[in-house]
Amino acid sequence: MKRIKASFFIAFLGIFLWGCKSSKIAVTAPNFDEIITTPAKKDFLSEEELKVWHHLDIQKDSIAGISLEKAYKFLKGKKARPVVVAIADSGVDINHEDLKDVLWVNKDEIKGNNKDDDNNGYIDDVFGWNFLGNAKGDIVTTDQLEITRIVKRGREKFGDKELSEIAEKDKKAYEEYLKLNKEFEATLIEKKGEIYQMDDYLKNLDMVQENFDIVKKLAKTDSLTLAIVDKVEAPNLQTLMRVKNVANILKQGMSESTLIEEREKVKEYVAELKKAMEGYNLDMNYRQSLGDDLYDITDKFYGNNNMLGTADAGKHGTHVAGIVAANRANKIGAVGVADNVKIMTVRIVPEADEHDKDVALGIRYAVDNGAKIINTSFGKRFSPNKNWVYDALKYAAEKDVLIVNAAGNDGKDLDVNETYPTDSKDMLTEFTDNVITIGANSLHYDKNLPANFSNYGKVNVDIFAPGVSIYAPIPENKYEALSGTSMAAPTTAGVAALIRSYYPNLTAKEVKDIIMKSGVKINFDVVKPGSQTEENPNGEMIPFSSLSVTGRVVNAYNALQLAEYISNKKQ
Repeated sequence: MKRIKASFFIAFLGIFLWGCKSSKIAVTAPNFDEIITTPAKKDFLSEEELKVWHHLDIQKDSIAGISLEKAYKFLKGKKARPVVVAIADSGVDINHEDLKDVLWVNKDEIKGNNKDDDNNGYIDDVFGWNFLGNAKGDIVTTDQLEITRIVKRGREKFGDKELSEIAEKDKKAYEEYLKLNKEFEATLIEKKGEIYQMDDYLKNLDMVQENFDIVKKLAKTDSLTLAIVDKVEAPNLQTLMRVKNVANILKQGMSESTLIEEREKVKEYVAELKKAMEGYNLDMNYRQSLGDDLYDITDKFYGNNNMLGTADAGKHGTHVAGIVAANRANKIGAVGVADNVKIMTVRIVPEADEHDKDVALGIRYAVDNGAKIINTSFGKRFSPNKNWVYDALKYAAEKDVLIVNAAGNDGKDLDVNETYPTDSKDMLTEFTDNVITIGANSLHYDKNLPANFSNYGKVNVDIFAPGVSIYAPIPENKYEALSGTSMAAPTTAGVAALIRSYYPNLTAKEVKDIIMKSGVKINFDVVKPGSQTEENPNGEMIPFSSLSVTGRVVNAYNALQLAEYISNKKQ
């Protein structure tokens, strides 16, 4: 049976006595089964409150945050030690004003001398390592989707062969290739069709904007109303048609500003569609050309020490790092969850899908260099060399390292839809106990609590955490609010870092269990992620408890109370 059942919550409730020299202290195990009822919701949150909503408190603020202020009050006067949190991601802007003072530094490496001073195989790895690069300084920012790589290798191996021409030992792989090739081709047609439609829509919007510009010139004004347009005299039939087009749009209640806003949204969406199409490019060879053998896990000394990649490439990883540990004392920008954190950068995630080899070696690098928590805010559907990653996760467990893993943003049930990385080989049973998988919740403590994009799973998602419109650093000393389980994972990693910093005698497994057991229990129905459609805009209502192992949302204050209890119990 995968994971711990919901009935585990504080099975050992009672009084525990332990020795501290000649004195004895009585401690009661905290109970987190109480259902929280909240006061009436605020009409609105201020701009500053929105920037830290994920830190707020359910009872005090009626917002589904992690009760961080209460957590720090609980910690006041307690001693802590630094904890290294590795951000296995797309890169981190190590020069960012809110991150430069919270970086892990490899003290055994001399910066800039182009030597491997600590003899770990990685030259000048002062702040971490970039596995998406080579010694010449080349970097990778985009790559293929894994389905594209699988199809490409399948075409190279099988070509146009029929089943009767395939060796018996290869028939299973051949059939899988045919299945994925069919999906690949169908997806290409679908996506190309969508791009064509959106391009056509954008052309129409451009034409409407041109009509507005011409009519404004005729009316000698910078702003059009229906009354003004009705008085415009068109010099010819073509212009008359333009005037009528503008009048019809204004009659529908639309304005030029609405049109401009729509055009910008469509432009952005089309750009995203075209960028996503790069992942289906069978001829792309960026990562494959870096010089290492992608399918030899022992060929591991490659890459460089470019921690960011580019500003665009490193946006995601920088944001993730900032959620965990953006400087809490400098009174600028954003505020991270945890103090006493040192951020290590492990760059392994390009635009599209990461390679299993980079993931496995990135995890091992972080473990070997002292990380106690690794945040993995990435994922993909296929993992041809999954065993390399499984071994790396087990290696992390052996070294007492916690992996905080994002569940993904497809609005799907992970109990029936495979995604990687994962701590389960059969979607039922954990093979390691140091991975915690996080779904995303919004600020709403009501039916809209789960993020509509979040993956979920009663077996394969452990708990939910704030992941909608989370304000944090992005490269070049900028800030932005982004959404995703990618944001929920570092929120949880920050809580884990607090626990490991203030209660260092707790193991990775214990930290995972503490976070799961101490979450706020939710007993109401919510809109099922991914269920809202044009046909059913209200979505499907289901118990929140059915979305994860625990049916809870992460709470830092609760977690620290339980951490203190268990830590004291171990002394």
